[in-house]
Amino acid sequence: MRMAIINWKAIVESLLFASGDEGLTLKQLTTVLEVDEPVARDILSALEKDYQKVDRGITLIELAGTYQLTTKKDHSVYLKRLVDSPSSHSLSQAALETLAIVAYKQPITRTEVENIRGVKTERPLQTLAAKALIKEVGRAEGTGRAILYGTTKEFLDYFGMKDIKELPPLTESIDEVEDEADLFFEKFQETFES
Repeated sequence: MRMAIINWKAIVESLLFASGDEGLTLKQLTTVLEVDEPVARDILSALEKDYQKVDRGITLIELAGTYQLTTKKDHSVYLKRLVDSPSSHSLSQAALETLAIVAYKQPITRTEVENIRGVKTERPLQTLAAKALIKEVGRAEGTGRAILYGTTKEFLDYFGMKDIKELPPLTESIDEVEDEADLFFEKFQETFES
């Protein structure tokens, strides 16, 4: 019986590795493995337990309804040394403010973001879309059918959230958007630096 569990774990590990950043949903696993949800959950649980050992460099996480393999936070200093690419550089203040507005007010048009920020946001929106933190989620009703923006799965992954509902609560007033954006991203920067 133990051998069957080890084989299932190895198969699921292979599937998760092959799926990369996309990860796999429980439904995808049950379909590929041809098993019921409780069996798939047991396999994932056994894998997760294995990865919790100190001598393992990866771990199993669930983000936005998908399971994926990721490196352990304890090794982040070494990974930061390894990875030095332009895509890993931080976002500008304008991009951070724009991202905070999109995250809290989505779906939202460029014009609505500009009304809140008080300045043009075309470039920050392009930067955020290029980094796959936001995407087009539809079109607004009315003249021109403006693009509606929303956050992506990558946004959730980047900030370690399973769902957009995990965003920290906003204050009652939206008069100081810059302060809210600063607080929003301060919280997440603290999370990554710890």
